Amino acid sequence: MNPAYATVDHVFTVPLDHSAPHGPTIEVFAREVVARGREGERLPWLLYLQGGPGGKSPRPSAGSPGWLPQALKTHRVLLLDQRGTGRSTPVTARAASGFASPAQLADYLSHFRGDAIVADAELIRRELCDGEPWETLGQSYGGFITLTYLSQAPEGLRACYVTGGLPGLTATADDVYARTYPRVRDRVLDFYARYPDDALRLREIAGLLAATDVRLPDGDRLTVRRLRTLGLALGMGDGFERLHWLLDEALAPDGELSATFLHQVMGLTGFVDNPLFVVLQESLFAQGAGRATGWAADRALADFPEFAESADPLLLTGEMMYPWMVREIAGLRPFADAADLLAARTDWPPLYDPDRLAVNEVPVAAVVYHDDMYVDAGLSLRTAREVGATRAWVTNEWEHDGVSASGGRVLARLMDLAADRA
Repeated sequence: MNPAYATVDHVFTVPLDHSAPHGPTIEVFAREVVARGREGERLPWLLYLQGGPGGKSPRPSAGSPGWLPQALKTHRVLLLDQRGTGRSTPVTARAASGFASPAQLADYLSHFRGDAIVADAELIRRELCDGEPWETLGQSYGGFITLTYLSQAPEGLRACYVTGGLPGLTATADDVYARTYPRVRDRVLDFYARYPDDALRLREIAGLLAATDVRLPDGDRLTVRRLRTLGLALGMGDGFERLHWLLDEALAPDGELSATFLHQVMGLTGFVDNPLFVVLQESLFAQGAGRATGWAADRALADFPEFAESADPLLLTGEMMYPWMVREIAGLRPFADAADLLAARTDWPPLYDPDRLAVNEVPVAAVVYHDDMYVDAGLSLRTAREVGATRAWVTNEWEHDGVSASGGRVLARLMDLAADRA
């Protein structure tokens, strides 16, 4: 633990289903962080809403997360493990295996979207902050949650900062993936332009995987389509380099895949720590009755022949989830049938209230990363125009992780924007 920080751990008992407050409960964990020496001061609260879905809140250490020192200059920070993540009654493969049926698991998982996270946050705010409103910092999916918060409980918010996470308020999963594939294609081609030998190396690895049965350390078969999911990293500021150096050690002297490479690929593509990232990904875009997401990314793939495994160059994939993943990846197999049920579900409640957002009065400052691989900038800017009291800052200086990579500069600028000081 960084000696500059003082921390307090909190555990809250919340309803699994907030519409049935006397039913089953789960635990939600949050860590309070304050600059050492200021523990007794009355400081405004800043709630951090982590990206995901399925990502736990960062654990504070020296220099990480990069925005935290900036926030602690003025605020007391709450790092929330959103329900199902980290120490908040985690949803794991082992937990999923304990359900009596896929239908029961699917019903359970339906309570882990942004509306439930907002209800948890409001319960925590009332208990922890004496009912005073707080500010929020929403990274990526945390921005989606922010718009749900503004739709459902704006009285709990003093100001909101959003980094790479303004969702399209009415965009369907089909709309999202029609925009995502071209962005991923362009990013992969940029990667190959920087590291042309890596395009050849990936094709060589793919040929090896197609010809032989290569197993990861956990016993899963490494297929070409699983190899291609390594492209998920390319939207982060250091993603090109991380992938390049991974490929640099991929081949052993005998021409086989190295143990180092296989071990790292297993970790990067196994989703052991965050199965909800795969299982709930498309449900983020499901609102209102009558329309199922239906594995939208998989359906959209047919519209982009350049992503065929036989195409040259071999294109990697990004933040798209496919039905084969929940059957071929060990950490996801217990979710397979439930994930199909979620994909077929047509009665998702709405996450955003466009009418209420249009008259929003809570100051919102959002950075939109012009070249964001994960969140479409066009949809984000449309939302910025549709939500009252919102100021958007568009930049290509950083990638999707700019709030941390900038060392606090992004957060400082957003605070200025929200206070109308920029």
